Amino acid sequence: MKESIEKYVPFNEQEEKDKELFLKYLNEFDNILTRDNEYAHFCSSGFVVNKERTKVLMIYHKIYDSWGWTGGHSDGEDDGLYTALREVTEETGVSNLKPVKNEIYAIDSLPVFGHFKRGKYVPAHTHLSICYLIEANEEEPIKIKEDENSGVEWIDIDKVVSSSSENHMKYVYQKIIDKMKKNND
Repeated sequence: MKESIEKYVPFNEQEEKDKELFLKYLNEFDNILTRDNEYAHFCSSGFVVNKERTKVLMIYHKIYDSWGWTGGHSDGEDDGLYTALREVTEETGVSNLKPVKNEIYAIDSLPVFGHFKRGKYVPAHTHLSICYLIEANEEEPIKIKEDENSGVEWIDIDKVVSSSSENHMKYVYQKIIDKMKKNND
């Protein structure tokens, strides 16, 4: 993971600062890949697009009460792409996935507010989020992962930002869409 982050070329100033933070935490904490680190830990997400790049596969996340990307905790796994692909399949049922690029596509330091999960309180912390751009066939069957989400849909790329009720995530989704357009990904 450290090598992938070191190689990552930030898209903007926010990502430059987050890259510095990620590398600092990787050097300072030996448990940054697990939830044992209650301050911050790594997560991987998939920004899943159709072949035409006109839709994004999103889930309606129960904890955040919002449409969002797929993703989850590294849970000790050092391969962020593997984690992102695993989470897409677990949360949507879609398994025929193709990374658009094998490298990290975006990084973000994301706040997680205190919440209850499976009846236990999880205190506020930070997700050190690495995102991968992934392509999937929108005709493949999708399914809800009932313990985490209450919906799975292909959302028009022009409606992704407005579909999210999390203001800090609107910035992230718009940044990824802007990067896709700029790079013709």
